[in-house]
Amino acid sequence: MRKFAADKARNLILRPSSCTTTTFVSHYRSSALASSTSQSHLSRFFTSVHPSPSSSSDSMASNPVTLETINPKVLKCEYAVRGEIVTQAQRLQQELKENPGSHSFEEILYCNIGNPQSLGQLPITFFREVLALCDHPAILDRSETQALFSSDAIERAWQILDQIPGRATGAYSHSQGVKGLRDAIAAGIEARDGFPADPNDIFLTDGASPAVHMMMQLLIRSEKDGILCPIPQYPLYSASITLHGGTLVPYYLDEAAGWGLEISELKQQLEAAKSKGITVRALVVINPGNPTGQVVAEDNQREIVEFCKREGLVLLADEVYQENVYVPEKKFHSFKKISRSMGYGEKDVSLVSFQSVSKGFYGECGKRGGYMEITGFSPEIREQIYKLASVNLCSNLSGQILSSLVMNPPKVGDESHESYSAEKDGILSSLARRAKTLEGALNSLEGVTCNKAEGAMYLFPRINLPQNAVKAAEAAKMAPDAFYASRLLKATGIVVVPGSGFGQVPGTWHFRCTILPQEDKIPAIVTRLTEFHKGFMNEFRD
Repeated sequence: MRKFAADKARNLILRPSSCTTTTFVSHYRSSALASSTSQSHLSRFFTSVHPSPSSSSDSMASNPVTLETINPKVLKCEYAVRGEIVTQAQRLQQELKENPGSHSFEEILYCNIGNPQSLGQLPITFFREVLALCDHPAILDRSETQALFSSDAIERAWQILDQIPGRATGAYSHSQGVKGLRDAIAAGIEARDGFPADPNDIFLTDGASPAVHMMMQLLIRSEKDGILCPIPQYPLYSASITLHGGTLVPYYLDEAAGWGLEISELKQQLEAAKSKGITVRALVVINPGNPTGQVVAEDNQREIVEFCKREGLVLLADEVYQENVYVPEKKFHSFKKISRSMGYGEKDVSLVSFQSVSKGFYGECGKRGGYMEITGFSPEIREQIYKLASVNLCSNLSGQILSSLVMNPPKVGDESHESYSAEKDGILSSLARRAKTLEGALNSLEGVTCNKAEGAMYLFPRINLPQNAVKAAEAAKMAPDAFYASRLLKATGIVVVPGSGFGQVPGTWHFRCTILPQEDKIPAIVTRLTEFHKGFMNEFRD
């Protein structure tokens, strides 16, 4: 299987010449594979097929914005997490609202995206108290505030407001973010890692996604620049690489080894890219993994750091799930901590670490807060990164405040510490139980295998589909796992994301399912999924 995956990775293609079907790897094509593989066979690996620009209606000829005239990179890129399956789900949700009882299920269960609060998770009380006080500072001086808010939340709000110009969360800030908030984040990073952190290395952003885009803008000059990216991967990376005109150089995670990352695979894909004239600029590592849920072992992290140093690659460390580790035998270690523990300093390894307030146990997706910490870049390059940040003026202040709170929460002795710890532990322990329950249920299904969710918020089971189902999918012009996900949605109201939206070993099929529905709804999800799967397998049994 590893040899098969490696061979396929070298030959993975982005776009068949005869249509606008999209996958993950731009200009990474094997002419031998392209000539020997039929269009109908290739379509199995893709999530969707875009309409051909040539098919635009004549009535649109006078419109200055058509499929022929927009940026072709926009046509190429895809984001499966909010793709066609979700569009179908929203349509069904509207039908249920307008005509209750019109389907065999009463609600749509969105298991497609890591959006905890939309599925009932409550925000952390201390965080929201501080945010409320910062957004409406006039109440800080009112007597009733002392009874409604904890004393440390009031104190923290005053500290934060004192560092914001005009004490106004509606004002622009420094383009990297409020200096005092970056100080707090740097102190949190230092406490986590045991190594110094510089607030000038921190760029606060509207979630981690804009930071990823910023680095792609910086690194990608043309399609001859490549980014080593895991397969399966979070579609943000394939989309951003495509939008910025680069080439995704895939490396396959080893499903049989718990989605392990093998250095031999990295070397092989690096050399394959070089042979095609591609200059690989960076390596993306998602730890804990999305969509695969693995936690990278410390020894493996050291190998990755050494590989990046030896090959002169920027290490792009997606660490937004750092709080989400569910197995006692694994611990999260930041790549910066690993690098410093190996004796490498500021000038030895170029490293960008991404963090977000959307994940962890906080789940503040709508607040759009996050940051990147950049180390190992020259002053000249840092100036260019700052220029990119300045184009967007600044990230929103609520997200900036939340980022500082996530990295600098209540401490022992603070009034809110006990309730904060109880809320945190309650959410994380519940997520661990949900992951275990769903993992067991998936592994009990015919033809389904699912690795343990060591961390993050997802399971990524493999589904071995009958050939009759594959043929039915081809007839419907859908990838087989998209066909399965669509049928699952229509029968149960459960929304999952087809594995073809994340990339996978060709000829294998998966789907991503979050562990985020509230615990009391997990049994119903298991029942619905089990009944559907039995019926699906019986319907298409070879």
